Amino acid sequence: MTTTRRPVARWYFSLRSPYSWLAHRQLTNRHPEVAAAVEWRPFWEPDARSAALLAERGGTFPYTPMSKDKHLYILQDVRRLARQAGVEPAWPIDRDPVWEVPHLAYLAASDADLGPRFISRAHQLRWEEGRNICDPAVMAELAAELGLPPDRFARAAEDEELRARGVEALLDVDRDGVFGVPFFVHRREKFWGLDRLDAFVRSVTGSDGDASPDARTEPGPVRVVLGTGGDQGHAGGCG
Repeated sequence: MTTTRRPVARWYFSLRSPYSWLAHRQLTNRHPEVAAAVEWRPFWEPDARSAALLAERGGTFPYTPMSKDKHLYILQDVRRLARQAGVEPAWPIDRDPVWEVPHLAYLAASDADLGPRFISRAHQLRWEEGRNICDPAVMAELAAELGLPPDRFARAAEDEELRARGVEALLDVDRDGVFGVPFFVHRREKFWGLDRLDAFVRSVTGSDGDASPDARTEPGPVRVVLGTGGDQGHAGGCG
């Protein structure tokens, strides 16, 4: 019997989270070799339909409403961290967002081996231009920029095949015990939050003094696939 081997290193991100945006910038700019070698998995708060499909499969999603005080703190903290990184955040206004719209579109982009480019541009649209990435028209625009079919991206949340794959992604979130983003997994080690990114990189590259020699070479580059969140406690991570 053949079993599917799970990737050794995984990175859960969310286009909803400003800390995921900052982690993406840091990982891809400072450690591109690690970004290319780990598996990217999206994480988003499911809509009612995805939640029902997830429950049918025996999965759950971690979600805790964010307090007003924490929301105000995150606005301040992200602005401070972004300025330290040399970028000025443009805060989007989310009105009844459906997070399947951009995250299932990401799956469509990954099918064309353009997942990383999609994520980079989606983060830019949301956090640097203040665009509503849950607007299907914005997804169509992004697809056109990447030379991909705009209609498929605009209607990603209505695509039954992408919806089913999205549920599989949410099941991965559940299986890995992910409770917020950014969230990193290397072998049995888990790292949560922007402030744990460097520790994750050291673990993957074997530069933390604890990793065995084979940990430095396994695995090779992994094709980008897929992973969403909640009010998760400290400034290094959220959902």
